[in-house]
Amino acid sequence: MADLRIHREHDLGLEKARQIAWKWAEEAEKKFDMECTVVEGEYSDTVEFTRSGVNGRLVVAADHFDLDAKLGFLLGAFSKTIENEIEKTLDDLLAKGGGGAGKKAMAKTTARTAAKAATKTAAAKKR
Repeated sequence: MADLRIHREHDLGLEKARQIAWKWAEEAEKKFDMECTVVEGEYSDTVEFTRSGVNGRLVVAADHFDLDAKLGFLLGAFSKTIENEIEKTLDDLLAKGGGGAGKKAMAKTTARTAAKAATKTAAAKKR
């Protein structure tokens, strides 16, 4: 089993973050045949999602998103691809959401991608 953990900070406030989370849930249902349930709270919401081989939750707060998912054995082999797709979708939605949120998320993703590339390059040079 593979675990995915994704954290994104934003400055959208809870109402706008809810709209983005609901849009993410709609896309997950269409693209990945997920079953999504939204549990609204006073200070945060939780989008619970499941399908064969995957279950998890997306916590939606006024200043951040936290996604935790467990992938079954078969999907675990594709965990990096799945993680990248989720990050891309969430970052795209945040970028469309306005404020500085999309820029912050994209900057973090770009920095992480650059760090991964540098690590791969250093490892290749050692060989």
